[in-house]
Amino acid sequence: MITLERPQVASADTGTAPTTEQDTALLTVAVPIYNERETLLEIVRQVRGAALPDGVGREIILVDDGSTDGTRELLQTEVEGRFADVRVLYHPENRGKGAGIISAIAAARGDYLVVQDADLEYDPNEFGLLLAPMLAGNADVVYGSRFTGKIEGMKGANLVANRILTTVANILFPGARITDEATCYKMFRVSVLRSFPLRAQRFDFCPEVTAKVLKRGIRIHEIPIHYRARTELQGKKIRWTDGVEALWTLIKYRFID
Repeated sequence: MITLERPQVASADTGTAPTTEQDTALLTVAVPIYNERETLLEIVRQVRGAALPDGVGREIILVDDGSTDGTRELLQTEVEGRFADVRVLYHPENRGKGAGIISAIAAARGDYLVVQDADLEYDPNEFGLLLAPMLAGNADVVYGSRFTGKIEGMKGANLVANRILTTVANILFPGARITDEATCYKMFRVSVLRSFPLRAQRFDFCPEVTAKVLKRGIRIHEIPIHYRARTELQGKKIRWTDGVEALWTLIKYRFID
């Protein structure tokens, strides 16, 4: 087994993840955050309120990645230490989405982990759909597919870029039959995530983890989900250069690691 590289964080609330005697599994919700002051409290409310299958508890790990818009201060005054199911980690400077997710993986206490963006594009009430095949013992990795579900507001260029990345992934890894490589909604058994190194610091986390899962012969189970895109004016941060880097990342990890 290859040990996960665990980056340092500035500080963390040490509250215990809530479980009950009836809970037999724990879901870790990893929320990387950078300059999301406007949506922060709402995403915390939605994730805490999302329905989960019977017997599944939750812990929410919020990772502030060096925000400069007041997000950090809002976390400190309105979130940190207030909820038994929420922990907050801080990066002293901006390192990228991937770095935030890796910090959450290192801190996770759960059996399963799902990535949740803080921008309200994805609906936490769909966690149960992703969990179902895992709880049934039919999957170790589940992706929420926007392209077999419902998409609202995605620009044509982003649609094409997503299709290209998915096609390349299916070509590079024989046997892969995925429809949405770049989806945020990726759910894993934590033991799978900790079985290989994760190095990506920014948006290249998605293609890196996809490549490493597929290269090891782990099937990615897909579930249709609903997606509502936001605009750059609303704070969307991904750029065309991130698409180029994602393509290179898929190719690179086909041959290394």
